[in-house]
Amino acid sequence: MKRDNLLRLARFKVSEKRRQVEQLELMMGEFERMASDLDLQIESEEKKSGITDPEHFAYSTFAKAARLRRDNLAHSAKDLRVQINAAKIALEEAEAEYENAEKLEQRDSQRDEGPGQRSLAG
Repeated sequence: MKRDNLLRLARFKVSEKRRQVEQLELMMGEFERMASDLDLQIESEEKKSGITDPEHFAYSTFAKAARLRRDNLAHSAKDLRVQINAAKIALEEAEAEYENAEKLEQRDSQRDEGPGQRSLAG
């Protein structure tokens, strides 16, 4: 019974780690989409004003703010990449733990069958 609980716990850990990786990857995709949208807005604003140099005194304040938001998203995406890599490593560890728990469960079930039943099957 203890092994069954161990197997169930390991299975839960794998599914939880997999869910975490998926959530982080979804967030990463959303950040990239938002940064792309901001790039388009910046480009549109620069075309409208005719000034593309952010250091120019008459550069659009909207474009400056959009650039700042885009840069913040880029930094957040970089941090997310680190978190995704850590989550993937944790997932691999959880999967290895689950495989070990399965092997223990199989070994215990074979041992519980007894020598008489194994000779009939073999």
